Amino acid sequence: MDLRLVALQLDAPDPAVPAAFWAGLLGRAAVVEPGGTLVPGEGTQLGLRFVPSTEPKVAQNPVHLHLTSTSPGDQEATVARALELGGTHVDVGQLPEESHVVLADPGGNELCVIEPGNAFLEGTGFLGEVTCRGTRAVGLFWSEALGWPLVWDRDEETAVQSPDGGTKVSWGGEPVDPDAPPQRQRLVNDPDATARTGAAFRAAFGDQGVADPGLITGSEDVLALAAAAGVPLVYWLLGGEDPQRFAAAFAAGTLDSDIPSNHSPSFAPQLHPTLEHGVEALVVAAREWLD
Repeated sequence: MDLRLVALQLDAPDPAVPAAFWAGLLGRAAVVEPGGTLVPGEGTQLGLRFVPSTEPKVAQNPVHLHLTSTSPGDQEATVARALELGGTHVDVGQLPEESHVVLADPGGNELCVIEPGNAFLEGTGFLGEVTCRGTRAVGLFWSEALGWPLVWDRDEETAVQSPDGGTKVSWGGEPVDPDAPPQRQRLVNDPDATARTGAAFRAAFGDQGVADPGLITGSEDVLALAAAAGVPLVYWLLGGEDPQRFAAAFAAGTLDSDIPSNHSPSFAPQLHPTLEHGVEALVVAAREWLD
């Protein structure tokens, strides 16, 4: 079954502020959800979801939005409306002869109001494009995952679009810089759903069997799946190492070298009771939400 792209998720100190901006600009109604605010998509137009974060914005987003125009006057009206709603002009290195207008929403998220007559965005609708950093391989992956055809594949640049038309998603061909500052598009567990699932785990495994590891790196594909399905995210880790071996490595400060992670070729969790506990955890979580 193909995934369904529901919304682009962005962090914000106060999700209601950029959500109100985009709802006003796109002519949609913002919806307050557990853990954030959604500006729903309409038809083939992509939705936008804003979630709370205290992470400061330190660099240009690797993803930004392109809005289309039907005439010079329409472009001017969109820019004026965006400024009225709290947007600002920003300089990202655009040249004076370029006809698009670069703005930022009240959360600092960049957007471009594209000049009329842009053939690439013809027929996409007002929210014409989500443009991203990423290689051709990324575009090929999302084409297959979403079941959307490639509508652009040239010089490492790719773009996909629903067979029904609407918002395009494109990648510029450049790899993501591993040394780039942290970005505000990231995996964050839904707080209410996490509390509910955690309570179910504690009831099943006891307080000693459930721990909060704090902020850790996660799996971006899980975020993509949750966003595509339009459901809250709860991502958890399952212990699979012998407790005594883990405790010894922790005490010696050698966890990274002595306890292989799941991306290591030496990864070999203790089969029992890891397998049984993993199945039980999945069943406990499913029953909490399905009962």
